[in-house]
This record gives sequence, C-alpha cells and structure tokens, in this order.
Amino acid sequence: MSGSDLAGRVAVVTGATTGMGLATAEALAARGAQVVLTGRDPGRLRDAVSRVQQVSSGERGAHGLLADLADLASVHAGAEQLMSQVDRIDLLINNAGVMFTPFGHTVDGHELQFGTNHLGHFAFTLALEPLLRQGGARIVNLTSAGHKIAEPDLEDPDWQHRTYDKFAAYGASKTANIWFSSELDRRWLDDGVRAFAVHPGNVATDLARHMDRADFKAMATMSAARPGAPQRMSFATPAEGAATAIWAATAPELAGRGGLYLADCAVSEDVAAWACDTAKAQALWSLSEQMVAQRR
Repeated sequence: MSGSDLAGRVAVVTGATTGMGLATAEALAARGAQVVLTGRDPGRLRDAVSRVQQVSSGERGAHGLLADLADLASVHAGAEQLMSQVDRIDLLINNAGVMFTPFGHTVDGHELQFGTNHLGHFAFTLALEPLLRQGGARIVNLTSAGHKIAEPDLEDPDWQHRTYDKFAAYGASKTANIWFSSELDRRWLDDGVRAFAVHPGNVATDLARHMDRADFKAMATMSAARPGAPQRMSFATPAEGAATAIWAATAPELAGRGGLYLADCAVSEDVAAWACDTAKAQALWSLSEQMVAQRR
C-alpha cells in the first residue's frame, strides 16, 4: 500500500474483530479510509474499533457494526443500519468465516460452514447493493486453496441427505465464494462494481479453533498431495495473510478487471476446474437467492 491514499473512501470489513480482518481494517484506516468493522460480539467489536482508531489517519476513522453472518435477520438488520450511516461503499472485504466445524446449523437451519461463509456474505452483499453500485465498489471475497477439496452439492447444500464431512463442507463453502465472486462481477459490471476471490494462504488465526491434532495432520496430508505443493506446511501472520485482500481492494493495476482468483498479491491460475464453471456459478446464485429469501 506504499503511496496509497484512501482518504474519503468507505471500506467495510466483515469479521474484523481479530486475525486477518482486524489487520485489514488497520491497514485501510492507516491510509485514510473510513472503515466499518463488523462482528458479532459487542465487546470484541468495541475493542477492535478502538484499536483501529489509534492507527487511523482519516477524518472519519472507524466504527463498528453488529452482524452475525450465521443469522440472516442479523445480517439484514446490520445492512439496514449501515445504509443509514454511509451514502456509498467503495471497498467491501468479506473476510469472516468458520472452518472445519462439527456438524451444525445457522439460525436459519443451513449447514454452518456453507451458511456462514457463503450465504451470510451473499445476503449481506446483496442487501448493500445500492451503496456498492453507488461507489463502483471493489468486492473481495476471502476463499481458500481448500476449495480444491470439494464443490457444493447444489441438490443438497445443507448436507441433509449425506454423511457430513467437515473438510468437504469447508471446501464446498470456499468454492461457493469463488462462484459468488465470478457471478457477482458479471452481474454488476455495468455499474463499475468488480469482484475478486482471494486465497490468503495458510494463516495462523483462531479460524483453526475447531481443529485438533488429527485435523492438522489430515490438512497437511491433503495439502502435500497437491501437485507442486511443499511437503511441510508453513503459516503466515494475520498481517501477511491480509496482504492479498488489501492488494485486491486497492491495487491500481487491477482497475477494470474482475472475476479473478488471486493469491500472493497476483492473479493465480491455481484454481480447481469446477471453480471456473460459470453455469454452476449462476445456478448457485439462483439457489442462494431462494435460500436467503426463506430466512426465519
């Protein structure tokens, strides 16, 4: 971000109370952006906003927005509140997520990883559509190389008719992030809105709080099995992990581009073939519209 000036720009970062989300919010605020941090815990959100305020160089600093991505009513309430606070959004970084969780459901009855990682962000983004179109926004959706584990079963996205596999469920949710990015970019392109899917690398954050030693061993085995992959996993800091999302949101060399998969601050071709399926991306969009419309 050397030389970047984000003064006057409005940025929204989901899951910004810790880890990469907090590092992203700090970096954007330090360059002058007005940053909206979202989180589901009031105390942690208040602490994060205070921390970001300390590094902010912008006139409007940072403020928090309560929103639980696993509760669509909370998502929509948060979006409505934000609509009354800002007149546009220039940068939206959909960073929040869960990983390798035991079988569980969101408040609305959807499988937890798909419901949080994809549906929550899908609903939040669409609810903010007027602000995003007004700002000609860049939208960054955090995905993962873990998308290579599996793609969503569009006939059974909530694992109602299959034996649950937490690794496959995570992979499916991360493929969904890529499909959402490409279809979002296609649909909103005419208003100057561009979307990117970002793989941040293996990052040491509390995202791994549901994992035990056996899970780490299984993840390392899956990683090592990929062609060209290192045989020993290494982990980045949250600030290092945030770098590609920040680059995607601000880099001038990405102007006029979108619908891309990014890693290591570069456009990457290291993506599963199924994640490039435009027909399935369109089918996921239609299915997601139905699922969020049925919220409790």
